[in-house]
This record gives sequence, C-alpha cells and structure tokens, in this order.
Amino acid sequence: MSKTVSVREIRQQFLDFFASKGHQVVASSSLVPHGDPTLLFTNAGMNQFKDVFLGFDKRPYTRATTSQKCVRAGGKHNDLENVGYTARHHTFFEMLGNFSFGDYFKRDAIKYAWELLTEVYKLPKDKLTVTVYAEDDEAYDIWAKEIGVPTERIIRIGDNKGARYASDNFWMMGDTGPCGPCTEIFYDHGEHIWGGPPGSPDEDGDRFIEIWNNVFMQFNRDEAGVMHPLPKPSVDTGMGLERISAVLQHVHANYEIDLFQTLIKAAARETKTTDLDNPSLKVLADHIRACSFLIADGVIPGNEGRGYVLRRIIRRAIRHGYKLGARAAFFHKVLPDLVAEMGEAYPELSSAQTRVSEVLKQEEDRFFETIENGMAILEAELSEMAKAGNTTFNGETAFKLHDTYGFPLDLTADVCRERDVSVDSAAFDTAMSRQKEQARSAGKFKMATNVEYDGASTNFRGYDELSTEAKVLALYKDGSAVNALNEGDLGIVVLDNTPFYAESGGQIGDCGDLKSNDGIFTVEDTLKIQANVFGHHGVLTTGKLAVGDTLQARVNTNARASTMRNHSATHLMHKALREVLGEHVQQKGSLVDTEKTRFDFVHNAPMTDDEISQVENIVNTEVLANAATQARVMDIESAQKTGAMMLFGEKYGDEVRVLDIGSSRELCGGTHVSRTGDIGLFKITAESGVAAGVRRLEATTGANALKLVQNQQALLSHIASELKSPAHELGTKISQLLDSQKSLEKELARLKSKLASSQGDDLADQALEINGVKVLAAILEGADANALRETMDKLKDKLKSAAIVLASVSDGKVSLAAGVTPDVIIKLKAGDLVNHVASQVGGKGGGKPDMAMAGGTDPSQLPQALASVQAWVQQKLN
Repeated sequence: MSKTVSVREIRQQFLDFFASKGHQVVASSSLVPHGDPTLLFTNAGMNQFKDVFLGFDKRPYTRATTSQKCVRAGGKHNDLENVGYTARHHTFFEMLGNFSFGDYFKRDAIKYAWELLTEVYKLPKDKLTVTVYAEDDEAYDIWAKEIGVPTERIIRIGDNKGARYASDNFWMMGDTGPCGPCTEIFYDHGEHIWGGPPGSPDEDGDRFIEIWNNVFMQFNRDEAGVMHPLPKPSVDTGMGLERISAVLQHVHANYEIDLFQTLIKAAARETKTTDLDNPSLKVLADHIRACSFLIADGVIPGNEGRGYVLRRIIRRAIRHGYKLGARAAFFHKVLPDLVAEMGEAYPELSSAQTRVSEVLKQEEDRFFETIENGMAILEAELSEMAKAGNTTFNGETAFKLHDTYGFPLDLTADVCRERDVSVDSAAFDTAMSRQKEQARSAGKFKMATNVEYDGASTNFRGYDELSTEAKVLALYKDGSAVNALNEGDLGIVVLDNTPFYAESGGQIGDCGDLKSNDGIFTVEDTLKIQANVFGHHGVLTTGKLAVGDTLQARVNTNARASTMRNHSATHLMHKALREVLGEHVQQKGSLVDTEKTRFDFVHNAPMTDDEISQVENIVNTEVLANAATQARVMDIESAQKTGAMMLFGEKYGDEVRVLDIGSSRELCGGTHVSRTGDIGLFKITAESGVAAGVRRLEATTGANALKLVQNQQALLSHIASELKSPAHELGTKISQLLDSQKSLEKELARLKSKLASSQGDDLADQALEINGVKVLAAILEGADANALRETMDKLKDKLKSAAIVLASVSDGKVSLAAGVTPDVIIKLKAGDLVNHVASQVGGKGGGKPDMAMAGGTDPSQLPQALASVQAWVQQKLN
C-alpha cells in the first residue's frame, strides 16, 4: 500500500471490507452514552452494542461494523496526562470494529482480520505477531494450522495479572457476566526500535505495537466464578484507526499521520509557531478533536461530570497555546480544519460547527482573562522551588490556582511535570475538603437534618391517595424527640403512612393537615428525615397530639394539583428543549412548586423569542393530545432498555420509576397528572442565564398561566387606551413615539448647547487676569455634561491663555468641568483644579491634564467653592 493513503481512505476501506462480508455498517454512537449513567464517555466500539451482547436488545442484523468515536479523559479510562508525552496516547480516538451477535465466531473473526491486514492493507505477513490466551487451543490452532502463522510468532499469554482469568488475553465485562479469551495482533516496527514481543520483559517498548484485538465472548461467569458456555458465542473486535494509519503510512508515531499533521499545521498557524515538532502542537491537535466532538454531542464546559472533563481539556489546550505565545482566543480557529478532515465521516460535526466554535471561543475568552495571573503565580513558585532544590509543588498553592484562577489540578501537574516536579496532591485534597466543610458550615439546613430517628419507615401512599389514616410514630420540638405537642407548638410529625410527598427531585413537599380526635396539626412542608422516613413540618393549631395517636392525614388538594401540573409540564418542556435546541440539552437543576416550574439546563446561548415560542407550541400540543400518563416501577436494567432518560451522576437504586408523559420518558419519583390535558395552558414566563453554559427557564400552568395571560391582556388594553391606538398597531405606535422622543432629545440638546454658548460669550467678559492667565469660575444654568464641555472649548479658544471651572446643578447634583490651555498645563493640571472644587461640594473627579470632569452632592457649597478658585490658581502660578 502506498505511503500516500489517507486516514479517511483507511477508515472507509475497513468499513467497505466488512460490508462485503455481510456486516451492517452502523453509524458511530454519541460520545455521551444514552441510558447508561454509569459510563462517563463512550470509550470502546462495543458500548453501543452492550445491551445486544447482554441479551436485553435485539437488532435486525447479526453482524455489524463501525468506526466509533471514543474519548478516554476521565474516570477509570483516563489518558489525558499522557497526551503530548507519548507517541500513541490520545484523549479522542477512533475505534474500527466488527461484531458478531451469535453469528460467526473465532474462525471467521481471525480469517477476516488476517485477510484485511494482508490482502487489503497488504501488510507483510512476517511483520505480524499474534497472541492468544494460554488455554485457548482453538484460537492457537486456527492461527497455526489454518492461517499459517509460524508457531514462533504465536504467543500464549496466561494469567499474568495475579488471579485466575486475570490476563491481558482474557476479557471480562464485569465480575460476573459475559467474558472470554482474546487474540491480539501486533505489528513489528523492526529491530531498530527498542522493545520485545508481547509477554517478554521488554514488551513495553515501541517495537511491537498492538493493532487489533479480537474478543471472543464465550462464557457467562456466575457469582461463584464458574464459567458457563454461552448458547450464542459472540465477537467484539477493535482496531485503533490512528495506530493502523501510522503503520500503513510508514511512520512510527500517531502524530505523524496525515490527519494529525494537518491539525498540527493549523495549530501552528493560529499560534504563529514555526517549529512543527513542538510537543504543544501535538496537544492542540489531539485536544481539538476531543473538545469539538464532545461539544457536538451535547457536552458543555462546566464544573462537574462530563462538563468538567471538557473544561479541563480545553484549558489544557489553552495553556499549551499560551506556552506557544497565544494571548487571545485561538483554539476555535483550528475547528474548520478539523471539519474539513473529519466532517464527511461524522456529519454531526459539520452540522454543529457554528455552535462548537461559539462554545470554544466563549470558554477561551473566559480562561484567558485569568491565565496570565495564574501562570505568573505558578512560574514564581516553580522559580523559588528551583532555587531551593525543592521538587514538590505546594498543594495549598495548587488549590489557590484551582479555586481562584480555574487551573484544574492536572493542569498544574502538567506544567510541573515539564520541570520534573510533582504536586503535593494530599495537601491539595486537604484544602479542597476544608473549603467544602466551610461551605457546609455556612449553609442553612432545614430542621429535618437535625433530628435523630431510628424507628420504622414511612409508607408513602401519595401516588394513589390524598387522604389516609395514619399513626404517629414520632414527634419533634426544637429538634428533640417529645411524647406530645401542645397547641401553638412548632414541630415535626413522623407517620407510619402518609399521602404527603416529601421534597425531592426538585418538587416541593406537600402541605395540608393532620386531624386527630384531640387536635389539628397544620403541615406547612414535608421533608425526608431519612431515605424512607418523612417528616411533616408545621404547627399544632388546636388541641394536642401525642405519639401513638391515630389521625387522618390530608393533603391540600389544590396545592398538590398545581404542583403536579407544573411538574408534568417540566418533563414535556425538557423533551421540547431537546427537540428545539438539540440533544446537548441536559437538566442541571429544577424547582417545582405551586406557582411555577424553574428548569436549569445546558445551553451556551440565550434562547431567542422564536425558540421559546417553539417550545411553548410543542408542550401545548402535547397538552391538547390529552394522552394518559403512565408510571412503572422496574429494575434499573429494564429501565435502561426502555430508553428512559437518565441523568449522568445521579445515584439510582435497584428499582426505579419510569414515567411516560406524552412523548417524554424519564426516571422520576414525583407526583404527576393523570392525563396531559390536566396541565391546562402552559406558558414560559422568563429565560435567563445562571452560570457559564447553563440557562434557566421559568414557566407556569393551569389557572396560574390563565391569570398571567389575563393580566398581560389587561395591561395591553390599558396601554392601547393610553396611547389611543388599537392593540394590533401598538408596535408601530411605540416606534413612532420613540422616534419622536429621540428627535425631541436631539433638539433639546441643540438648544442647551446654543444657550450654553450664548452664556459662554457673556462669561468670557467675567474672567480675571492673574499673571497673564485669564481665570474664570462660573455657574452655567441648565447645562448638562456635554454643554459644559462645549462651552469650555469655546471659552479656551476665546481666552487663549486660561484656567476655567464651569458648574451646573440638576436634581440636587453638581456637575463640574475644568480646563486649562496648553501654555498653563506646565504650572497646573485640570484634574487638580476640578478636584479642588469637587472636594468642597462632596465629590471627586478626574481626566486629562487639559480637561477634567467631576461631580458633587452638596450644591449649597458651590458658590463658596467657585469663589476659592481665583486664590488657588494664583498660588499655583506664583
């Protein structure tokens, strides 16, 4: 194969080859694994087929091939710190794969791999070495007897990781479940490269490079560690596109392949770097891929989860750009080069190019505001360490860089590693823990967190009932357990059964009353004391309540209905936002009460009026459809299979509640309407930004929405009446009034200027001469700041050599202007002159040596202050 073969050709040849063998070409899945909150990023080709291998899903094909985009930059699989320091580590990479779901097995998988490598890619057979699991005689015989690989180039790898089946050549999905042996293919770069074959003491060298891994899912491992043969053995294979491209393009390092060379040159162009071998360019070339694809798949820079990993990668890239001399946003300018290289293979990147560029630039602008100060602190500390011979960077300083300047710990460690310095991460963790503890101490916690309870759980019956008989299990007053509450006491009531929903998932707790034969307890809020223990907060309004009493627990039905409408609308709004703005929209917080729903979500720009209208239309269409709501309790794996939306980072139990409202399907434990029509009218009331990359919508439903619309209609009618214009013509009428106002303001400013000018002519005659300099201090009636400046310029032209102070008073505030001609500046400055007067009228100011402005708050002192100007100037001139 020619050296000029491109990465895009290598990718396409792989897919075409397996398509010719009956494989379905399947598009790459998103880097954000949908329905699997346990996985940070898609990090292998098999991720999107996980449920197929586990038997939870069935596809219309039994063979598949993909070029899967992957990221390893956080969590268990994290290659970030190695990027830029090795030849083959990346944050983003492409995994070529072919898969068999109970179709072909070892023989065909091995034959396909060999045929592609030796007949399509035309790699020399004597350059290929293979490994098999030590006990996998079947794979060994296929390689030796059917493929014809010499036995000296077939290496058996046993349990080399300290336990049974713990081997480089035995794959497991987990402690239990599908597993099986692997066979790997290695390319020999030649004797001139240091390193030995796999399994040898020198296997970590760069001579023998793994290019393909064939995983044979052959067994199901049970809790006792027993291997049971699978009824339908499957195949999962993977080959790194970057690695095979380096082999086929006859280069040793991945960064030397054509794709990376294009990105390196683009990074050099934007940082004005002439040395194309600079390691920082490799970092930029790698990171632009990871950042761009993550943003295209809906990740936004943030302070937690996936967003935090993305922010770390972007800031690491910016730091390397800064190291190359960049002092302003540059990274996003490499994006068009990436799209030109990979946009055809991954159309989602091309379609999201504008949004990706905006997000990158926004993050760059933000970090460039602080990086210079942070780098100065970092460099100063490293310099002092070098003088003292210290090789451990202060953890407290590392935390300051993180907390104040946005330097993630690994970014500081990255800089330190370049100087052979380690970071005291333990001290960093201590500082971080101290800050969190201080934040917790400063917080205000509700009464529920202060009570101790070790009794029975509360049985929540509020999904089906709004009133139920219950028994008092415990009572609390002032945070302490008591046997009884008396009239007027504030307290907490714990019941064995309750229809009251306890605040969680963004929904407020229910209110209502608890009525016994001896008293009535008004419930103002319901909060969880423990996971399954509900605390009813409120006041005993009449009588007495004791532990052991039986009572009737009744939820305020109107409040519950309003809250349910708002909560159900939130689900529909979330779904609509993803339709209108894109799949990157993710929930970042919510608050649902009787008046409104407040929903925070990932998005990098304010919503337009049209986008807000689209969301309203989608939700109200769902409301009008009046579809029945369905809630099902099931195990987490079954919930994943339904496609229910799950939030990354949320901790779900073994059983979850899957809620279907209209076209929305999410996990939710809240209370909801029976049919979408119960929501009534849905209206968005506000849109705002709450943090970088996070927007907030507020909306209301039902009677509250109707009241809002009625109030807006009444206001519109009032405005129409006042302006004597039909409501549908108000836009035109208001524009006319604004134009008229602007015209009148211009005319007023012209007349003020004319008045001030005429006053200026009269004022010139009032100037006194001191040592050849005309001195004038006067009040200019009705003048604004512009008029003061204009009059000042005219007086200076007329008086030739002068020191002037002009003043005006409006709304109890003093405006001052001071000016001196060029020949006087050497002896006194306009700023000093204006401050001399301003200090006497309760103000201060400043400006240029020849012209300065000031203000004051005490007009009563203005005459005396102006009278002092003559003596002050005379003193300066003498």
